[in-house]
Amino acid sequence: MAAARRLTRQQLTQWDVDEDACDTAALIVTELFTNAVLHTASEHVACELRDSDGRLRVAVKDQGMRPTGPQLRQAGHEEHGRGLQLVDALSSFWGTRDVADGPGRIVWAELPC
Repeated sequence: MAAARRLTRQQLTQWDVDEDACDTAALIVTELFTNAVLHTASEHVACELRDSDGRLRVAVKDQGMRPTGPQLRQAGHEEHGRGLQLVDALSSFWGTRDVADGPGRIVWAELPC
């Protein structure tokens, strides 16, 4: 997760994305990447960043084989399970879709930059 966060920051710095958006994107990448690693049977997890028309899109692709996609949980006292609530609060939009060319899922989030 640290490598994904570091690479995200490097790329966004090259694109001259402001510091607040960079911090937010790095946090979203961390949450989505962590979910993919912890909750899927993936051997490979990939992250994609796009900067288009003042919007930054973060997408994490896994090879997960779970029958349902990521879901928001109600806030509770558990240590885990609040990552998607954080993504929901920090992003303008987020969602999930199945990979078109094989097993897996893409979870994405958009934010202004």
